[in-house]
Amino acid sequence: MNVMIHDNPETIGEHLAARILTELRAANAVGRPYVLGCPGGRSPMPVYQALERQLAANPVDCSGLIVAMMDEYLLSGPAGLSPPLASAHYSCRGFGEREIVGRINRALPAAFRMPDANFRMPSLAEPEAYDAEIESLGGIDLFLLASGAGDGHIAFNPPGSARDSRSRIVALAEQTRRDNLATFPEFRGLEEVPTHGLTIGTGSIATLSKAVAMIAWGAGKREAFRRLSTASAYDPHWPATIAVECRNAELHVDAAAGGNA
Repeated sequence: MNVMIHDNPETIGEHLAARILTELRAANAVGRPYVLGCPGGRSPMPVYQALERQLAANPVDCSGLIVAMMDEYLLSGPAGLSPPLASAHYSCRGFGEREIVGRINRALPAAFRMPDANFRMPSLAEPEAYDAEIESLGGIDLFLLASGAGDGHIAFNPPGSARDSRSRIVALAEQTRRDNLATFPEFRGLEEVPTHGLTIGTGSIATLSKAVAMIAWGAGKREAFRRLSTASAYDPHWPATIAVECRNAELHVDAAAGGNA
């Protein structure tokens, strides 16, 4: 995996946003969609912020951009599991609509905006169909990835996830839930963090991605950097190591996460 150490999170964002827009222009030129795999949360935010800045300065037609989200929380109730309202502060759908699609579209004239139909998420009714849906689009051109700080979860895949796991419903590991207290600071305690999630699988990421960019920044991600930069194969104890088995894999960290590397 190619490791790139940047000065700070903002330079990670600018670098990857420029790459995405260059690749999007190339896809537009041959009339094909460009599929961007996206996590929610803190790690990729510099990329989404940079996309908004760069598009505002130099608009690119995003009508062929497809955003494929990684996961969503699930709430337990009398009728079983259900996703939260998109307005919930922790909703991954809401995050994607506001922080990814919203940022892209408000930077652009109407004719260049990404249509609602190009925002994709796994379905609670048929999670496994998400893999087939992505495959039908030609795969994911670039999947932005992030690693849990405490247990290396990727999307909601917990430690112990099988290498070939597919999109599915999972019980969230306690450490994953604790990590998400920091991701979504509006949670007032662990008891408010949902216990289940809908997630793309580790195997799905590896087989459906043409390229991946793992993002880790801040001193809290030093262990993630160590694990990822030294891994030679998938380690189920740290599921984010699936990145090393993906095609065209890159690890983007800032100086704080990279330490003395």
